[in-house]
Amino acid sequence: MFFKIFWILRAILYKPFFGSFGFPSYIGKPVFIQNFHRIFIAKRVRIFPYSRMEVIYPTASIVIESNVSIGQNFHIISGSELIIGKNTTISANVLITNIDHEFREISKHILDQSLMVKDTIIGENCFIGYGVVIQAGTILGKQCIVGANAVVRGTFPDYSVIVGVPAKIVKRYDTHNGMWRQTNSSGDFINEI
Repeated sequence: MFFKIFWILRAILYKPFFGSFGFPSYIGKPVFIQNFHRIFIAKRVRIFPYSRMEVIYPTASIVIESNVSIGQNFHIISGSELIIGKNTTISANVLITNIDHEFREISKHILDQSLMVKDTIIGENCFIGYGVVIQAGTILGKQCIVGANAVVRGTFPDYSVIVGVPAKIVKRYDTHNGMWRQTNSSGDFINEI
């Protein structure tokens, strides 16, 4: 608990550099932050040490809404607006991005090719498990659960349980019956009632 005092002091020191930084939020020692002024952190956000936050274009941003908890070794890269919804929990060693490297020009090194930007949005009250990679173009609805080490790309509806490589929906909350039900990989309920 004592170490969090240092994280709060670091947040006070960093606050003028961020686009916004709500209190009582705190941040453990980061590895790297690019374009502080394009990162917007709401109230009650907890970021554990060794995060890497990169905003690569002047008009891009990272928005972390209120009451988000982020584990250590978090890496987030944005080439447009990337949003993490309120009340979300992100485990350690997670990557979230909204960019892909172009690769189709075989005579050029991948790092010399342009970037492709696709919207990525994490809905509110989601849980992102350990080691997850959320790729460009992913839209998670509210209260989605993403299992450990999943590689996620695509659009997933509210109340989905998502696992695997590539990630697929295995369960969703059925609001009509008020229970969690198994689904096929498309997210359609399997008739088990």
